[in-house]
Amino acid sequence: MKRIGVLTSGGDSPGMNAAIRAVVRKAIFHDLEVYGIYSGFAGLINGDIEKLDIGSVGDIIQRGGTKLYTARCEEFKTLEGQEKGIEQLKKFGIEGLVVIGGDGSFRGAQKLVEHGYPTIGVPGTIDNDIPGTDFTIGFDTALNTIIDAIDKIRDTATSHERTYVIEVMGRNAGDLALWSGLANGAETIMVPEVKDDMKDIVSRLKRGTDRGKKHSIIIVAEGVGSGVEIGKEIQDKTDLETRVTILGHIQRGGSPTAQDRVLASRLGAKAVEVLLAGDAGKMVGIENNQLVVHDIDDALSRKHSLDEKMYNLSKELSI
Repeated sequence: MKRIGVLTSGGDSPGMNAAIRAVVRKAIFHDLEVYGIYSGFAGLINGDIEKLDIGSVGDIIQRGGTKLYTARCEEFKTLEGQEKGIEQLKKFGIEGLVVIGGDGSFRGAQKLVEHGYPTIGVPGTIDNDIPGTDFTIGFDTALNTIIDAIDKIRDTATSHERTYVIEVMGRNAGDLALWSGLANGAETIMVPEVKDDMKDIVSRLKRGTDRGKKHSIIIVAEGVGSGVEIGKEIQDKTDLETRVTILGHIQRGGSPTAQDRVLASRLGAKAVEVLLAGDAGKMVGIENNQLVVHDIDDALSRKHSLDEKMYNLSKELSI
């Protein structure tokens, strides 16, 4: 193998640039040529591809977002779209590909493998919802962004003696809600993996007010439902003054934490090693702080699971 490509796809996450940098420099170290594919699979279809050198990835390790840009691409889900992408890979002589992204990106990588192209997936998503790895690139940074925001909201919640509902990202996975809620001492954490009983939530809030508690923080993962509607229901059933904050895309941005920079560097470099070893259809991850390699098919066939012990602990500590 003499020439590889790298792309980022789906939602951006802090640390993607560090992963791109690692892929490029690890490849060049091993005398490979590296081509950057812009705007994900859409850029692959359109041939938006250029050669990268060491300087191309200088001064990006500390930046959020992705130098290669990213996009979602419905066309690549079709056979015609996949064939267009393969034509571009052949045109540029790209013999292997590193795809950085979430489960949708991994499905695109899976399709390329089915067409005979060695492709390795690197898990980059703030949701932390990829089986086969303890952590995904961007999760730690997004988590710390949320924690900082909740700390600020708690200050005003205390001052005004209000209940605050804070909606965080996590369409199908509650990790951001769970980890931030536990880290911030939230009274209630609502995640898509567990069906909450509003009666229980109301009862917990009332117990708090009965013992003199002046404010409460409720964390809601977006996959549970609308934070606005949940806040209205809580106010109607408790008569507590309630405010809602939707953190939105602020969670995706910002300079990656040291944790994410190191994780991205390790995973990006490992992906190149796996390609050079002749493997295809794999994903790289980290488990118990050790780098691991799994079949993409296996990762996509499993569902992300919430840490039940951590969830139960959050309940126990918020009595």
